[in-house]
Amino acid sequence: MRFNILGSLEGWCGERRLRLGSPTQERVLVTLLLEPGRMVPMSRLIAAAWDDEPPQTASHQVRKCVAALRTHIPDGAALIVTDGAGYRAVLGEHQLDLHEFTERSRQARQAVAAGRPEEAVGHLRSCLELWRGPVMAGAGGDVISGASAALEERHMAVAEQYFELQLELGQSAELIGPLRELVTAHPLRETLRGRLMLALYRAGRQAEALEEFGRVRDLLVEELGIDPGAELTRLYEAILRDSPEVAARVPQSVADRAALLVPAPYTTQHSGSEPAPCTLPYDLPDFTGRDEELARLVTVGCAPATGGTRIVGVDGMGGSGKTALAVHAAHLLAPEYPDGQLFVDLRGFSPGEKAQEPGAVLHSLLHNLGIPDDRIPDDLERRTTFWRTVSAQRKLLLLLDNAADAAQVRPLLPASEDCLAIVTSRVRMLDLDGSEWLSLGLLSAGDSATLLTRMLGVERTAAEPRAVDRLARLCGGLPLALRITTARLRNRPRWTVQYLVDRLADETRRLRELSAGERSVEATLRLSYQAMDEDQRAAFRLLGLHPGSAIDVPSAAALLGTDGHDAEDLLECLLDAHLLEQHEAGLYGFHDLVRTYALSVREVEDDEESAVERLVAYYIRSTDRACETLFPGRSRYGEIPATSDTAALPRLDDGEQALRWFDREYEALLAVVAQAGTQGLHRPAALLARNLLFYLDLRGRYEEFRVVGRIGVAACRQLDDSGLLGISLCNLAVAHWWLGDFQDGITTAQEGLELSRGSAPRSEAMCLDVLGLLHGSLGNFEEARTYLDQGIGLHRQLGVARMEAEALVNLATVQIWTGHYEEAARNAARATELNRRLGERNNEIHSLTFLALAHLGTGEDERARACLAQALELCDESRKPANVAVVLAHWARVCQRLGDVRSAAEHAERALDLVSAEGTALRQAAVSNVVGLVHLRSGAPERAMELHGQAHELASRHGFRIEIAHALHGMAEAARALDDGRTAERHHAEARALYDAMGVTEAGRRL
Repeated sequence: MRFNILGSLEGWCGERRLRLGSPTQERVLVTLLLEPGRMVPMSRLIAAAWDDEPPQTASHQVRKCVAALRTHIPDGAALIVTDGAGYRAVLGEHQLDLHEFTERSRQARQAVAAGRPEEAVGHLRSCLELWRGPVMAGAGGDVISGASAALEERHMAVAEQYFELQLELGQSAELIGPLRELVTAHPLRETLRGRLMLALYRAGRQAEALEEFGRVRDLLVEELGIDPGAELTRLYEAILRDSPEVAARVPQSVADRAALLVPAPYTTQHSGSEPAPCTLPYDLPDFTGRDEELARLVTVGCAPATGGTRIVGVDGMGGSGKTALAVHAAHLLAPEYPDGQLFVDLRGFSPGEKAQEPGAVLHSLLHNLGIPDDRIPDDLERRTTFWRTVSAQRKLLLLLDNAADAAQVRPLLPASEDCLAIVTSRVRMLDLDGSEWLSLGLLSAGDSATLLTRMLGVERTAAEPRAVDRLARLCGGLPLALRITTARLRNRPRWTVQYLVDRLADETRRLRELSAGERSVEATLRLSYQAMDEDQRAAFRLLGLHPGSAIDVPSAAALLGTDGHDAEDLLECLLDAHLLEQHEAGLYGFHDLVRTYALSVREVEDDEESAVERLVAYYIRSTDRACETLFPGRSRYGEIPATSDTAALPRLDDGEQALRWFDREYEALLAVVAQAGTQGLHRPAALLARNLLFYLDLRGRYEEFRVVGRIGVAACRQLDDSGLLGISLCNLAVAHWWLGDFQDGITTAQEGLELSRGSAPRSEAMCLDVLGLLHGSLGNFEEARTYLDQGIGLHRQLGVARMEAEALVNLATVQIWTGHYEEAARNAARATELNRRLGERNNEIHSLTFLALAHLGTGEDERARACLAQALELCDESRKPANVAVVLAHWARVCQRLGDVRSAAEHAERALDLVSAEGTALRQAAVSNVVGLVHLRSGAPERAMELHGQAHELASRHGFRIEIAHALHGMAEAARALDDGRTAERHHAEARALYDAMGVTEAGRRL
């Protein structure tokens, strides 16, 4: 089996080319093959398949694509495996052209490093032969095109290195044709154009080589408004004057050619008889982590010279370990720079000190290289020129630590391509041309624990592993905080780790605890804070009030009381100062310790109360927009408070965008609604709570649903609005129902009904519905029908179709439980029609499910199967997952009745898995009973008895009488199948007594 994706997609089984299916299936497969061996999440597969316009059933369709691919590909189930929330392609070494391309590239690099250019050329040629064009021939959509562009860069890097090595090995004329083809396809790549110019010149075609430079210069000016780069310009000048370094020859390496450009030795060149200067600080013996960043620094430092000074910057927040990383890398690289390793603290962010002037730093550097004071020029310009002349003759490593800005750094940079400059700063210097920057994040939890172990010792950390993990979390992966805490523990041997953890747990004193001697996290953060102007400091303080882990531009604009553009500028300034983090484009966040610092520097003039009011108003409008998108039949209640900038709301054009926004913001929303309640913003708290409940219901988060419901009720009790209080009480009663507290729910809904009756018909109708639902769950079916009939009539009178549909499904549920299947079918069908017309996808799933159960009750299995098939097509396991489990369980039951035994078993187990992970006790009891019947009918009475027993225990705990009866009935049937007649008769008697008490018909007692 082999797949080729470097071009149009091909799948081969031996000599037979596979038919891989539809374009959507090909996109899904290619997305998996682009990341072989890695789990690709469902969201990425959806984006790859449909770009920005996925259908509502995208997740389901991706699963169908995967199933089809597994069928089309021999042994496809082993090749595409389910992995967590996505899928993973499992391939051997020679089964994918991308694997081979990557491996050949690696071998070529090793061959070059080992001085075997001929071998490297062979590997590179193999890479180029594998390349057939863009992935999926450029027809793969935005996600695949983005990956293809990255692969195209790798392809061009391989091509450029291939031609460079061929030129070094003496080839020239035979390279011109292939080079012209590539230059035509990529006319703006200067490196490629330089290879062509050199090939033409060495083939005796100097005029054509110079013409190529003219062409690319005109093209760059026309297309980009820039001139050719320094390297291409220097090559042009060398060709123009027939310089020896471009003459036809066979140098051993790029370094040999570069050596020809070095000026004649200066009289002050370092003598090998004297020790090279080294002013690096000591290397930390317990340096931990930063593997990727360290590897990159070492790679750049060891790479062959490329014609200019190598500059690598390391930026990060104060205390993130920039200096430690740079010093560690410098010690590792020291042998590569035998003429000296120089360290300078530029004091850009040092407490109580002014940043060093470049002139003083240059004097120190020249002095360290042995230049006497009387030879060092006085003015900055001449001193800079002299430094560049001296450094051009040496292989130096220069570590410029704690830099303030690019203006401070530029005069200090050496001029030689044999030198390396490492710069560390709290700000990323985008205006430092020619530099590569590495941003230091926080240490991972594993690296943090390792560092604590290395500093405290294995014996001490092994004695308190949980406390050590907690300490690492409290330090938030900040190396400075980790080192300060361990220093305190080492200096206080009687302290346990847990004792320090307890001290740090108090957020109000955490920063004070993180200090040792002259080192302090608070002092480190204060330097970054004080370096900003007043507007930025004020924004920093107010943003500390934002409760979310992710802050987007619209919510920041609301909090700051400014427009989106100004808010984004402020966020970017704080990001540049590393007082904010950015884990995703457009989303910002605080490190825990930085947020604590922001809250500690609040000032009276910040007007926090108004800022919170603006944020609450923004979230009400945003959640209102999201709910309108996700729940199109929902009724709005009252006037929505205005914000200072109504245009700065998040873009929520479709359900997927709205749901992603809710998923990202819901923790912040929980905090904001609680804060609104405590701050006396009663109406905003009630309105925000109502909006948030729609989302929490959709995701099945019913404990949080009840917490928010109580906040809404408490806020409404402070208002003179019986209608809003009635709705809030009704929502809280729904939370009680989901969590099985039926009597609390009835008390709450009854209060809402009494408040609303005659004055607020909308909330009155809702309370009637919920009372019907609660009484039905307790088995009080007559009361349930009465309440639901009244509620449906009132909804119909008010013209609220969405609530009418919900009440009709609740009534159909009661009718199914009592065995009145034909009436149930009519009500569920009417509810389905209303939901479909409104676009209420999740409610339609629910009504289709109970319509299917009604059809099962009347013996119409095929109609039941058709209804459940429609419901399954609409299902998304992330939306009301417990309800999806109910659909899957009944689908298993129908499949079994229609003879599809294998499908029945698979869906039954999936239903149990889903409801166990995501469902409430009510749904777990219902699903366990249905799946128990499936096992009973498949000849597994032991498993059936176990499941019905679990359902009985769950339902009994909450008084869910109909499911208690179903569980007893199932246990009786399972006992009979196990030849335990006495147990069977006992359970049958208990079930009959319950059925009789609830008024369930004989038809309703059939399993």
